Amino acid sequence: MAKVITRRKLLVGFAAASLLAGCDAPHPVSLFLKRMLRFNERFEGFIFSPSRLAPESPEKDLTPERAFPRYFIADTMPFPPVGWTLKVGGMVARPGVFTLDQLKAMPQAAMRVRHHCVEGWSAVAAWNGLRLSDLARAVGIDPRVRYVEFRSFDANYWSSWDLGSALHPQTLLAYGMNGHDLRPDHGAPLRVYSAVKLGYKNVKYLTEVNFLPNRTGGYWEDQGYDWFAGV
Repeated sequence: MAKVITRRKLLVGFAAASLLAGCDAPHPVSLFLKRMLRFNERFEGFIFSPSRLAPESPEKDLTPERAFPRYFIADTMPFPPVGWTLKVGGMVARPGVFTLDQLKAMPQAAMRVRHHCVEGWSAVAAWNGLRLSDLARAVGIDPRVRYVEFRSFDANYWSSWDLGSALHPQTLLAYGMNGHDLRPDHGAPLRVYSAVKLGYKNVKYLTEVNFLPNRTGGYWEDQGYDWFAGV
């Protein structure tokens, strides 16, 4: 029987190959991969549906938290700076700075979904927080906004998203995991979590959200990883 290659597996192969072929001078392989990544992004954007929901996983499928992989860029685990707040800006009518308590006072949402990593593994956790779409309404985004940029206090890690994915109903600013407050090893006090993006797009240790008219890059995206990175 022929083996089925999923889009996610294809993306893993592209990411690995792009790292192996990485060099400053133009190279036939790296140029081919760049073209394929651009094609992949356009295709992902075309098939993306803002109303299609990822299936909720049953409670029995929860990954033991000690087995849920931990990841950060800094040499040591990041901890929130004293007086941590979330700065929200860009093209919005009401830019502001929010404490965690203010964010928790907004409408809450929860989901239990499977997390997919570009390296090929997956795990299930239950997340709770606020939908990014509710925050967008609260600050009044400009009609010209097309992208959202997320920045972190983890060694300046960052990523940018298309607006449709950012406002998807399963895109959260999560402050809880598996029934308790988010812990430092998984991005406390606040992280992006979405069922529609691969793991590296889900910025942890969140410190800033910007609504923008133009696309920017990201920590891994600027190193050749797929920018859209849909699941």
